[in-house]
Amino acid sequence: MKSAPLLATPSDDGRPEFGPDDVAALADDLLAILGPRGVGTLPRALERASRDGSAMSPILSALDLGTPDLVCYPRTEDVVPAIIRAAVKRGVPVTTRGKGTGNYGQVVPRFGGLVLDMTSLTKIHGITEHSISAQAGARMINLEQTAWSHGSQLWMYPSTVQSTLGGFLAGGSAGTGTIVHGRNHQGWVESLDVVFGHEDAEITHLEGDDAQPLVHTYGVAGIIVGASVRVEPLQDWRCVYASFDSQGEAFRAAHQVSTIEPKPRLLSADGPMIVDALPDDPAFVKGRANVRGIIDARALDEVTDLLVSAGGRIEAVREGIAESIKLSTLSYNHPTWWLMKAQPNKWFHMECLGDAMATRFEDVEQVYEGGTVHLEAGYGEMFGMINGIFRSPQQIVDGVPALEELGIAVHSPHQWYVDLDAERVAALAAQTDPKGLLNPGRWM
Repeated sequence: MKSAPLLATPSDDGRPEFGPDDVAALADDLLAILGPRGVGTLPRALERASRDGSAMSPILSALDLGTPDLVCYPRTEDVVPAIIRAAVKRGVPVTTRGKGTGNYGQVVPRFGGLVLDMTSLTKIHGITEHSISAQAGARMINLEQTAWSHGSQLWMYPSTVQSTLGGFLAGGSAGTGTIVHGRNHQGWVESLDVVFGHEDAEITHLEGDDAQPLVHTYGVAGIIVGASVRVEPLQDWRCVYASFDSQGEAFRAAHQVSTIEPKPRLLSADGPMIVDALPDDPAFVKGRANVRGIIDARALDEVTDLLVSAGGRIEAVREGIAESIKLSTLSYNHPTWWLMKAQPNKWFHMECLGDAMATRFEDVEQVYEGGTVHLEAGYGEMFGMINGIFRSPQQIVDGVPALEELGIAVHSPHQWYVDLDAERVAALAAQTDPKGLLNPGRWM
């Protein structure tokens, strides 16, 4: 992760040259390809296609990140190349979206044009001992449920379980399973079916190392229409909730639990301020800190003994896929979202990585006014969110050096541009999208 120039504002650099006549011609093309139900131009449809989770950011929510001129809804993979060929012919930019659950404005159409809504492509093609294959619009919760029914589990899935496979591969980076398998989908993707921004666009099948460069590129280098991702044998999971008198006790306990083998599938911790904002549940005790995790049954006794010896009180031990998914939806950005919902127009957050998130959380919290940390166990390190009271963008920027002095790596969730390996992604996009029509305006 890296710090980002938070005070940057979107510019018109890279804006494609197109006008109303081009949009009208594309609309006619799309009607011929998809029929009248496959194309949307009504204000309600356009407004829905302009939103994602970036409302969590007081910086992004104050920016005009764009509105589409039209939306289309392919129902089969094979029509996507025809859509792209038509858009390239007319010179109209294309922004691809799934459920729009990302927090960075990446699916908001910066320069208007066409939004390609992939949520109707929901077919799960099949599952083997090693992988599951599906269309880009298949929801992660359905993939996980399918895997469980076959005695398997996904390597990972995001906290927003209703997000789509294509969206998670294009814009996500971590989730349930990250403790074992790491971030940014390394090794998880077996193959991709991708459509590039070419005049003669077709579906290109990529496997293994050839597919990996197209992962986590936010739709600027190609449109994912299908994928095959790794599964592994289903483990016997227990969802454990423990409460603590203090946040310090909870965070120290979580840090210890993260090292127990077999490793947890997910492990989260919060102080009383965030716990009090979470959905009502007997496992969340008002005024007490909380540690919760998806724990392998083989490690259950060791984990619960550790939690109790660290000062905790076991509030619940649950099992089953519904409980596992429920706990997943209370991880990563979601506790911050509940905090913001309980106290609107007050908070901002920064994504942070480093063991100091657990071992020196008091120092981390002092960086920002009203600071409170949400903690996640990661791939060998602790990470999570530092939430502070929002005063100005400059206030956020000024806190980054202090966090870095504590050994914290900082990633900004208040940006609209590609910042992960941006030079490599830009070079790739120059080949796969020579006219710069795929999700343009994402570069600094």
